Amino acid sequence: MAGFSTCIILTSVLCQLTVTAASGTLKEVAGALDGSVTFALNITEIKVDSVIWTFKTLFVAMVNKDNVVISQSRNKERIVFPDGHSMKLSQLKKNDSGAYRAEIHSSSLQSPFTQEYVLHVYEYLPRPKVTMDRQSSKNGTCIINLTCFLEQEGENVTYSWKAVGQAVSEFHDSANLPISWRLGETDKTLICMARNPVSNSSSTPILVQKLCEDAATDLSLPRGILYTLGISVVLILFGVSLVVIFHINWAQKRKGFEEDKKRVDSHQEMPNSCPHLEDNTDYDMILYAEKRRPEEDAPNTFYSTVQIPKVVKSTSPLLAMPHTPRPLSFENVI
Repeated sequence: MAGFSTCIILTSVLCQLTVTAASGTLKEVAGALDGSVTFALNITEIKVDSVIWTFKTLFVAMVNKDNVVISQSRNKERIVFPDGHSMKLSQLKKNDSGAYRAEIHSSSLQSPFTQEYVLHVYEYLPRPKVTMDRQSSKNGTCIINLTCFLEQEGENVTYSWKAVGQAVSEFHDSANLPISWRLGETDKTLICMARNPVSNSSSTPILVQKLCEDAATDLSLPRGILYTLGISVVLILFGVSLVVIFHINWAQKRKGFEEDKKRVDSHQEMPNSCPHLEDNTDYDMILYAEKRRPEEDAPNTFYSTVQIPKVVKSTSPLLAMPHTPRPLSFENVI
């Protein structure tokens, strides 16, 4: 019966959502990621019969003096009602941001009273960082522009600067801070602060003297010295270019010389057209006598035919016998 009566009450209340209701002032609520927020209701003056909570157009929960109905089981661990009417939402996520509404029903009211909220879920801010842009130096005065920032910019983040170490603390509301400091002045300690509605974080302290200790020398160098340095850099780059060009030309010439040498060597290597005459070639010496007239030696002239046997190389070890010269035969021809 209790469940049946709860359903009747819930149906009756949902039907009343279309009725025009008086509204309170819109309230802004800020919550931290994974944290919790409470949507407070100040309704002590009237007797409350039930409260219906919605998120955008979705039903979230219904509370009366006897029952609590929550729409989704996963929300049961996240939603509680500390005073019986106000709603506390825990384990906040980014997608929990949006419009919430409490519709209050009372027998003493002619129409329901509504209270609307807007929830913003923010992340906790990390430590901000600072960049430096040294602009100029005049008469030994260091003029610097400091910029405070977050690596991952969040929503609704504001920046400010605080100068400590003086009789009166100085504040500057901006991410950029221009400063000027002369050598010999009292040192300053600067701190950048980043804030959002749920957290604030400060940068590492910055000492102005440390930033500007070389301003009188580095930023006030004579133009002649800077011009000389520039010329030196140009000459060094020009010399390096010449060395590179010379090395490339030398490598190309060496490559051409090696190709020409290979071409000449290939022409000098001629194949042996008579390989069978390399080792066993026999030569006969012919001696020419003193030249005489033909008529003097004609009766006593002998002619001989000389036969020189050919030497044949054998590929068989048994036939590779040492060469024995054969006796020469002569035929007398008169």
